[in-house]
Amino acid sequence: MDNPSLQNRVPIAQKIAFGIGMFANQMFPAILGIFMVVLVQDLGFPGWMWSLIYFFPRIFDAITDPIMGFISDNTKSKWGRRKQYVLVGGIVMGVAYIFMWQLFKENSLQFNFWYFFIWSIIFYLGLTFFSVPYVAMGYEMSDDFHERTNIMAIAQWIGQWAWVIAPWFWVIMYDTEWFPSADEAARELAIWVAIPCVICAIVPAIFIKSKSTLNEDYEPLSIASIGASLGKIYDSFIEAFKIKEFRKLCGATFFIYNAFMAVSSLTFFVIVYKLFNGDAEATGIWVSLFGCLGALGTTFIVIPIVAWLSKRIGKKKAFMLSQSISILGYIMLYFLFIPGKPWMYIIALPFFSFGIGSLFTIMMSMTADVIDVDELNSGKRREGVFGAIYWWMVKVGFAIAGALSGVMIAAVGFNPDLTTVEQQSAVDGLHAFFCFFPTLGTLAAMWIMRDYSIDETRANEIRALLKSRKGESLNPTKN
Repeated sequence: MDNPSLQNRVPIAQKIAFGIGMFANQMFPAILGIFMVVLVQDLGFPGWMWSLIYFFPRIFDAITDPIMGFISDNTKSKWGRRKQYVLVGGIVMGVAYIFMWQLFKENSLQFNFWYFFIWSIIFYLGLTFFSVPYVAMGYEMSDDFHERTNIMAIAQWIGQWAWVIAPWFWVIMYDTEWFPSADEAARELAIWVAIPCVICAIVPAIFIKSKSTLNEDYEPLSIASIGASLGKIYDSFIEAFKIKEFRKLCGATFFIYNAFMAVSSLTFFVIVYKLFNGDAEATGIWVSLFGCLGALGTTFIVIPIVAWLSKRIGKKKAFMLSQSISILGYIMLYFLFIPGKPWMYIIALPFFSFGIGSLFTIMMSMTADVIDVDELNSGKRREGVFGAIYWWMVKVGFAIAGALSGVMIAAVGFNPDLTTVEQQSAVDGLHAFFCFFPTLGTLAAMWIMRDYSIDETRANEIRALLKSRKGESLNPTKN
């Protein structure tokens, strides 16, 4: 099937509404990686505090995701299964984000640590309420093999603008003409980040079509049945991981995304100390340009090429080719970070961007295909559970990645109060981690995906079997 049928084609307005939600889903992690620098650079958090702040809230988040997936899949409501959670979750994470950054140097280090820690738990709880049902919305918008890629490509295209915008906050935060200190900048900018993100987060809840699920035969949701529900959540988790292709998607994403995120927080330190001898003011726009140009490359080069490739050579081959290009980019970055010549790294960015830029466009489309396999096996549509488990893998890994970034800083003996000359080996160590740790993660992911088996032919066979079982055309379920 070269083109989606008219029956399975999703209106462009619906795709855009879903994509606007992706902007919020991407902006919060994008901006967190930038704001987190303030904790070390300006508020004096040591590496072990950095690691704990990354690790524990995300582990909590990962525990609540499968529960939220089960709740979302089995909600009976006149508004459908997802919309109400997306609405509430978007508001909660926006409010929590504002409060978590109200940190002051005058407070003790211990107070700031625990204040930030508690509010980050609330933030990630709101993120769970929002992201799990939101992602499930996208999985169930179409049952067409290529239309699923189109939906995710548009969503990722819109979401990538978060990564274009976010790096410029580095310029604003460390420009004394804007703010006298970076911690004051974080306090105020958190408000200006949260409000538009909340608006974007609730757009899918308002504009994506849904139908009543009041009369559906779902699992009961009540406090009295919580024990049984937890058992069913566990059973769903086991059943999902029995599908080999789903295990591969989770494992490959785990290695690529989290190896990348483990070093992404080092971007500021690597550019400032490798290229500018530790002088943050002299860095100017070069830290921001790294993230901005990389995201622009993803938006205008990577996503369109990957969407095109997936239709021409298949999703798996498009994935393998994209990740191979990204490895070339990481190697180029090692040789093109040249002190006094910061513009040289720009050469590597189009190649580097193929790694993360292609990942979720392809993987989220593949996950929707795997959900059809689960329906064939179980007779149930469990987009929420599968979405939760997939992102559970991402978030557990992200927690580990965040802890690893602190470990890397400590392992090389990096000290932001010293110049490059005073700690050359530490700066070189951070640079090596920055380039080669994601390369190892990408190679591991490619090895995992080498025998992934769901291609377009197999996906169409599965859809035909589902249609035959139902005795009717399989229309997109929009809950």
